[in-house]
Amino acid sequence: MSEYIFKLPDLGEGTVESEIAEWFIAVGDQVTEEDLVGTMMTDKAAVELSSPVSGKVLRLAGEPGDIVAVGAPLVVFETDATVEVPARQEAAPAGNGAAAPAATTEIAEVVDEPVAADAEPHTRVMTSPAIRRRAKELGIELSLVPGSGPGGRITRKDFDQYIERQAIAGAPSASAIAATPVPESTEIKVIGLRRIIAERMSESKREIPHFAYVEEIDITELEGLRKHLNSKNDDRSARLTLLPFLGLALMRALRDFPQCNTTYDKARNVLVRHGPVHLGVATQTPDGLKVPVVHHAQSLSLDSLSAAIKRVSLAARDNSAKKEELSGSTITVTSLGKLGGIVSTPVINQPEVAIIGVNRAVERPVVVDGQVTVRLMMNLSSSFDHRFVDGYDAAAMIQSIKEMLEHPATIFLP
Repeated sequence: MSEYIFKLPDLGEGTVESEIAEWFIAVGDQVTEEDLVGTMMTDKAAVELSSPVSGKVLRLAGEPGDIVAVGAPLVVFETDATVEVPARQEAAPAGNGAAAPAATTEIAEVVDEPVAADAEPHTRVMTSPAIRRRAKELGIELSLVPGSGPGGRITRKDFDQYIERQAIAGAPSASAIAATPVPESTEIKVIGLRRIIAERMSESKREIPHFAYVEEIDITELEGLRKHLNSKNDDRSARLTLLPFLGLALMRALRDFPQCNTTYDKARNVLVRHGPVHLGVATQTPDGLKVPVVHHAQSLSLDSLSAAIKRVSLAARDNSAKKEELSGSTITVTSLGKLGGIVSTPVINQPEVAIIGVNRAVERPVVVDGQVTVRLMMNLSSSFDHRFVDGYDAAAMIQSIKEMLEHPATIFLP
């Protein structure tokens, strides 16, 4: 018997440490080579790691929420023989159907650990960390969930459908629900993506003097155009929302207000004014808020931009987004859809200097040419870094977007 030390590999992009997000194994488990052992969280993505060897788990580096340095021991296995693996291999983001082997190998003396009598080999189930966490919270065995994705991977739709089937089959009676005890309180450790979100939001509000600007927009004509274009498209999945129209209007406005398509390099105290528009799309996911990016959005048509927004948003939700799709944005749009309310105060996505927020569209009476009429109205709630974007310029850019959205034909002018 030999002891094999699986060290945390280099997860890419200069990562020097990573947070333990979730373990799929426990001390005493028998693990087969290529079984998933856990998920590590970097600033960019959740990364699933697989075992480089077969053996028994002797020790783990820590608990979820603990930080592990690259090259530090992550898992210690007891193996039957000396194992040789490559010195370094790349890890893959969770959801891409790949996992990372160890970075280095060390052989040492055997350390005896008790093994549970009923321990069973760990079965590999392909799915995202978010679904694993939901399954754990709900007490669902993932091996029982049919997967329709590549290689039998369990998608979010698969998991939701399984929950619905179980709920219908075993719905409790009203008396049983009433008799169920309610816990007084529950402690939830702030780890993983939620911790990163908390740190970034706090840093943004602490360091950036936010200047908020809200303007109402009459989108009656725009909505008519959107419905007309959708009526010509039999593919329901390709139908347009308001967001790509806003994206096109924003990119036209940025030609006159390039100071808003800027990022601030704090380390060098330099503003980087970008030519291309790399559009961030704030997206709510089961793991929390993510900002996938449509790169070079200024070169896309309305349909192409719409498809790209849907693609990166879906990839962010199901954890299949690549690292480059979660970084590099130069300005962000955000929308709460039907929950958009009247006004919001979006937090700037550092190192950007502006964020454009969409509120709910509602019909209400307004005065047009001296007459009261019903129009479809929507507010834009935006925030700007007042250190680098003057209030006048922020207001002027939003007014430019307003004019284009109220006269949608102008969005498509060269």
